[in-house]
Amino acid sequence: MRALLVANGLEDAVEVCSAGLGDWHVGETADHRSIAELAARGYDADRHRARQFDPTWFAHHDLIVAMDRTHLRALQGMAPRDQQDKVSLLMSYAGDDADVPDPYYGGADGFAHALDMIEQGCRGLLATVHQRLSA
Repeated sequence: MRALLVANGLEDAVEVCSAGLGDWHVGETADHRSIAELAARGYDADRHRARQFDPTWFAHHDLIVAMDRTHLRALQGMAPRDQQDKVSLLMSYAGDDADVPDPYYGGADGFAHALDMIEQGCRGLLATVHQRLSA
């Protein structure tokens, strides 16, 4: 998403954060297969470190985007009632209700497929961001 924002001159207008729901990988780098797939597509994951989602972020962020419905439901359960509409599924921005699969227990091709989906969802998300910034 950051690369799309930079390519569209929006890097100063939009903040992008990434976090997991659990704390078991906090401070760690991404899986080596993920880093390799990202690098193959020109993305730099060197500075990325895992962190845990903090429910206080609902008050400070306009959108909370989940990769799959399990995370979507968990985030909706954490969100205050007046913040529920901030939570969405990434692929909904691509006109799809699919979950981005977790490729961790599979082969390298699973990382490529997940990144394909993430890129597609982010392109749709960018269109939403453009609309919100223009409003």
